[in-house]
Amino acid sequence: MKVAFFLNLSFTIIEVIGGLYTNSLAILSDALHDLGDSLIGLSWYFQKLSKKGRTKKFSYGYKRFSLLGAIINSIVLVVGSIFILTKAIPELFNPGETNVQGMLYLAILGIVVNGAAVLKLRKGESLNEKVVSLHLLEDVLGWVAVLIGSIIMMYTDAPFIDPLLSVLISLFVLYNVYKNLRKSMLVILQGIPEDVSLEDIKEKLKDISEITDVHDNHTWSMDGDYNILTIHLQLDQDYKLSEQAKLKEKVRSQLKDESINHITIEFEGQDENCELEDC
Repeated sequence: MKVAFFLNLSFTIIEVIGGLYTNSLAILSDALHDLGDSLIGLSWYFQKLSKKGRTKKFSYGYKRFSLLGAIINSIVLVVGSIFILTKAIPELFNPGETNVQGMLYLAILGIVVNGAAVLKLRKGESLNEKVVSLHLLEDVLGWVAVLIGSIIMMYTDAPFIDPLLSVLISLFVLYNVYKNLRKSMLVILQGIPEDVSLEDIKEKLKDISEITDVHDNHTWSMDGDYNILTIHLQLDQDYKLSEQAKLKEKVRSQLKDESINHITIEFEGQDENCELEDC
């Protein structure tokens, strides 16, 4: 995140100067996107903060803080894309002159710099890192489009290609940001993680002979990677605490392939009345 931040911030400055010099709306639009991506610095901070352990204020630790960077980045890109569309669409009908050769050189530089940042973030596993990596990959694809567009404009009289590229880049970014915001909001609203099935969990636990009923089954994710499960299990008879400990190990072993990182289990006897049974 640190390396990607400094690469992106440095290139954003070059990009703004280059966009003004070449009079290219496509480059200036990408500069705005890169400026939004420069909030990687904020994401980097939240990513480090998310590794902090539990405190008196946050009993689960700071894992969910990594989502803040992803959400803020997404919002900035949405606002920036809409702004660029309001500028680019009128330019489609009245395009200005651009320095095509300058566009070509900036496009090559953009592919190299953003490509290096993407490679650096490829090993990231958190939702925050994935969102930032996707933003930078979008920038690489945007620069490939600018490169192709500049080559076409060098040999044909088609100045409308520059604002057209700007529109296409903005729409592409908006589409991908929507998907990432959707994932982030699912985590924030404690939705069931995509890689977890409550029905599969219930069926697996019913295979354990000592368990007669499974209920009050809830699962959610802290940050898109670290998943939590709470569950009530009714037993066929009363067991000693030492026997219950062995049963808990059996339950955790049964669910080891279910993408659950933290399991809280409550055992109940046959005659115990659970008020949460229908929850």
